[in-house]
Amino acid sequence: MALARTRRSDRRIDYWPGFVDALSTLLLAIMFLLTVFVLAQFLLGREISGKDTVLNRLNSQINELTQLLALERSTTQDKEDSLANLQASLSASEAEKSRLEQLLAQGAGAGDAANQRATALSGELEGQRQISQQALSQVEILNQQIAALRKQIAALEDALNVSETRDRESNTKIADLGRRLNVALAQRVQELNRYRSDFFGRLREILADRENIRIVGDRFVFQSEVLFPPGSEVINDAGKVEMKKLADAIIELQKEIPPEINWVLRVDGHTDNVPLSGTGRYRDNWELSTARSTSVVKFLIENGVPANRLVAAGFGEFQPLDPADTEEARNKNRRIELKLTER
Repeated sequence: MALARTRRSDRRIDYWPGFVDALSTLLLAIMFLLTVFVLAQFLLGREISGKDTVLNRLNSQINELTQLLALERSTTQDKEDSLANLQASLSASEAEKSRLEQLLAQGAGAGDAANQRATALSGELEGQRQISQQALSQVEILNQQIAALRKQIAALEDALNVSETRDRESNTKIADLGRRLNVALAQRVQELNRYRSDFFGRLREILADRENIRIVGDRFVFQSEVLFPPGSEVINDAGKVEMKKLADAIIELQKEIPPEINWVLRVDGHTDNVPLSGTGRYRDNWELSTARSTSVVKFLIENGVPANRLVAAGFGEFQPLDPADTEEARNKNRRIELKLTER
């Protein structure tokens, strides 16, 4: 009767590790989403930084053109002032010429001197007219340059407006992409969880009647004695029967999982903390645990499970279920764990 009570106690399911594993899975999903969000923010920052560089370059060019325009305006004003002075001087020369012509008409006796004076004044007047004409030409050229600068400034302002519009559109697209990515990730996590539930439901139906096979959280746990002789990685006949059931269940489930879900079945090998003897095939528990998980993976591949859906890992004695240094704890720690997860 004591033995029966012990077996019933072993069959009870410990839900606490499952709750911890589910919480760990949720935290990993949240960390993955945060990583994607940080990556999107990083890419957005790079794009905005590039836009800011272009914007600063355009503002610098506008400032240079504005300074050049101010300089040209100052030069134009100086030319206009000079032209006004020349025109005033021309008017004074013309008045002087008129006065001298009147004097010449009144005093014919002083004709030679007046003629010489009039000729000199005419030469000066012609020189002033030429200078005025050159000044007018320079003013026209400056006006054309000012018009061209205004066109360039207008074109730069248009380019700046277009760049700002593109920045706003890019920010909107990035935000929308982030929302859609979050929704897609959440959907994929939900789909994987649903298929994981289906997978474990079928394995419970197939393997629930075995005392040495337990369910711990989201993992199926096979005691090593069910599959392997002591110190060996060769699957025994009873273990092959159980692994064949497992391979058939995986093949059936694979037909229902969409190809875009990148799932894998991870096979983890664990040993107890008893050191191996130096005369055996394996030097330590690391090698033994890895060899056992690899043997399970190879057997599943031989029975039709795709190799790209399987992962073998060995943990030695360093991930115990029970850290106590007792025979019961060591029996529990010698195990093969199966976990359906995302690559």
